[in-house]
Amino acid sequence: MTENDLLYTLALQHVPNIGDITAKRLISFCGSAEAVLKEKKQNLLKIDGIGQFVLKDIHESIHLKAAEDEIAFIKENKIKVSYFKGESYPNKLKHCIDGPILLFQSGNINLNNQRIISIVGARKITTNGIAFCQNLIEELKPYNPVIVSGFAYGTDITAHKAALNNNLQTIGCLAHGLNQIYPKVHKKYMVHVENNGGFFSDFWSTDVFDRNNFLKRNRIIAGLSEATIVIESAEKGGSLVTADIANSYNRDVFAVPGRVTDSQSIGCNNLIKHQKAMMLSNPLDVPYILNWELEKANKPTIQKQLFVELDSTEKTIYNYLKENEKQQLDAIAVNCKMPIYKISSTLLNMELKGVVRPLPGKLFELI
Repeated sequence: MTENDLLYTLALQHVPNIGDITAKRLISFCGSAEAVLKEKKQNLLKIDGIGQFVLKDIHESIHLKAAEDEIAFIKENKIKVSYFKGESYPNKLKHCIDGPILLFQSGNINLNNQRIISIVGARKITTNGIAFCQNLIEELKPYNPVIVSGFAYGTDITAHKAALNNNLQTIGCLAHGLNQIYPKVHKKYMVHVENNGGFFSDFWSTDVFDRNNFLKRNRIIAGLSEATIVIESAEKGGSLVTADIANSYNRDVFAVPGRVTDSQSIGCNNLIKHQKAMMLSNPLDVPYILNWELEKANKPTIQKQLFVELDSTEKTIYNYLKENEKQQLDAIAVNCKMPIYKISSTLLNMELKGVVRPLPGKLFELI
């Protein structure tokens, strides 16, 4: 985009009460941000969902002045800017209704023809969670995925560091402008990340640091990738918000199960229990579910556990899936003549035993 386009798009973004969804609606109606800001209010009011409150300050000169100052910062710091209709804008994020109209980036990010996954989880990650995250990324290395996270404490920085250790591209999505870093202790990793990926943000250099920014930032983490993986989570947490957003985008969500007595596994267990995420117990389930391909000679295989003892209910389901291959949850319940709740809990036990795996669309198959 030209500097003039950037100026008016920034100015539109600066108008109070105009978020990304509203801005896209206005731009679609008028053709450009400049056209929006030069259009008469009475014409803009003809757009569905646009009222006087939204347009109250739209023609104030302060917005263009603020945009000029931000452009000076962008130039001085050599920040790359992607417009939501531009070629450089991340492809998967284009399909998100609330994706930012402008995305600021630093580093050497390359998303062309890349497999992209987001890894999120508890800030107070356990030693088991760290080990699983590190092993997950190491096992996925042959597929050369881009690892996205939020550069925060715990799971986020664990994922970024594991990606760097495995020479994988990694992207940190920030909840503030590119003129600062949070937490400050992670500043020592910035150069390494920028040399092997970089940072995305939709916040200006003038935006005040606010914890609510983290929730807004999560839509970018979920929107960039084809799947979101939750390593650990308490009953409530930002990673669960990211999982919900990913579900709303119709993206795959994985959750690592844990003991019911572990506080940092409650969130993941609930995601699985409520069928908001597929259980992730083996790192190689990720490329299998996402249909990632390797050369046959190098392709990892997922082997089912040998000598598994099945109870009568599990044997019934096993025999049905053996004869009919992939089947939906409802079909299994009908044909095995069992209630949904019993089928769901039995399939979960069979997953834990390594006998079946869940697939998108509530499908299940034998391993």
